[in-house]
Amino acid sequence: MFKNKRQTQRFGLLVAFIIVIYGASQYPQQQDTSLSAPQTEIADLFQQQQSNVQIEAAGRVIRILQDDNDGSRHQRFIVEMADGHTLLVAHNIDLAPRIDELEVGDEVTIYGEYEWNNKGGVMHWTHHDPDNEHPHGWIRHQGQLYQ
Repeated sequence: MFKNKRQTQRFGLLVAFIIVIYGASQYPQQQDTSLSAPQTEIADLFQQQQSNVQIEAAGRVIRILQDDNDGSRHQRFIVEMADGHTLLVAHNIDLAPRIDELEVGDEVTIYGEYEWNNKGGVMHWTHHDPDNEHPHGWIRHQGQLYQ
């Protein structure tokens, strides 16, 4: 079948490579849910006083504030990320459902627009954009997506 030992070795390596690639494709890719890179990015954005950055973050609710009812209504709460950075979330409840079950200690994942302030920053646009002119945001809480 093969003319020499070298061809046999190459064929064996090719078969092994195909088996490894096929085997890896049979298992779903595990996603890194720690979100360490985005959290680091938020800390970097805060250090650099940057705003208008679309980003995803995850953390634990440490404080629930009163809703802001001036103009568009916003549900507000503070999230602490794994690196200790805190972030105010302003979730527009005129455009997205209110998270009624939200409690201190709950884990949330947020996708929205980061705005710098001297207290750690604000995450807003955590909802769909009815005009489709801005990236749609969301909040995930206890497996439920609010957008």
